[in-house]
Amino acid sequence: MKFPVALLLACCGACATAAGNISSAPLFAATLFDLDNKTVAFAAYKGKPLIVNFWARWCAPCRVEIPELVDIQTRHQARGIEVIGVNLESDAPPVRDFAKAYDVNYTVLLTRDKGIALMQALGNPKAGLPYTVVVNRKGEIVASKLGAMNKAELEAATEAALK
Repeated sequence: MKFPVALLLACCGACATAAGNISSAPLFAATLFDLDNKTVAFAAYKGKPLIVNFWARWCAPCRVEIPELVDIQTRHQARGIEVIGVNLESDAPPVRDFAKAYDVNYTVLLTRDKGIALMQALGNPKAGLPYTVVVNRKGEIVASKLGAMNKAELEAATEAALK
């Protein structure tokens, strides 16, 4: 499997970014694909507290972060939190197999060729991975981070989304 060198290098980025005035409009305007290759309008998630995590199978920090995201989904689902894994790849079957192998219990959507532009529109100009955007019920981005989030950061992100 070949990936652009710029993406491979960006995968190791680990700087945090503040949400600032980042608009969630590009996120809710996006049409992505589920693991059965069916289209999904992201607008369907409007009004829900979200942790949106951009990732790829080949990204080592992304793999480290997945168990923490699984834990957040498990422990906070009853409170309304939704973790959405937004994968930058195009081919659903290997991503579906990967998600099964990692016991991913949250929604995984594929961006196909729209992932880099979407991340850039959401405050990640270098399109590094992993990249997480936290959205509250009002649809406002309340936090974002380039780089893997640890348990404490994910807990804080969850609370910010639920406020």
